[in-house]
Amino acid sequence: MPSSDRRLTPRRKPRQVRAELTRERVLTAAAQVFGEYGYAAGTTNRIAERARMSIGSLYQYFPNKDAILAELLVRHIDRGAWTGTEELDTTPGSLSETVRALVRDAIDHHRDDPQLLRMMIEEAPVSDELLEAIDRHGKARVGQVREVFARHPDVRVGDLDMAAELVVGTVEMNTHKLMAGPQPVQVERLETELVAMITRYLTGDR
Repeated sequence: MPSSDRRLTPRRKPRQVRAELTRERVLTAAAQVFGEYGYAAGTTNRIAERARMSIGSLYQYFPNKDAILAELLVRHIDRGAWTGTEELDTTPGSLSETVRALVRDAIDHHRDDPQLLRMMIEEAPVSDELLEAIDRHGKARVGQVREVFARHPDVRVGDLDMAAELVVGTVEMNTHKLMAGPQPVQVERLETELVAMITRYLTGDR
């Protein structure tokens, strides 16, 4: 679907607290309905009923369920910032725990509702807002990771910019793939192996 499709654009951008709360109620209800019924059967009528509003009121905020799902994915991406980087231990010998903090943050961000995560990845149409959110989040995350690597004495890669890109891409790709997969994933194994792989890469160990 073209990214410029107007059907994916929310109809109302809330400027007042009450309108923002109503919009959040629609998104929360949609997440519940999609998780319960699946995307095909997760109709706007069911979403409106779950949100305790008329279908006409829902359409004041979103033109269809495609726009709602696209907005859920934008919200998911925007809430994925890595917090607490300033409090990380960057003393010699602590790199594996620093990497563990990065990996665990990504896992925690995706563990709440794997079914909804899978639906957002597989079903969400591409919108300009979604593309902007992906770009914004990616740049912010890579910048954070690069800054942490730059001040950690155990990091011995030659190209910090590329290292940050590779590490963020590896963590995001594997977390999405495994956490949203149809089979349950053993989170502890995922975390352990990602931490070991990335730490060896950053320290130059073979």
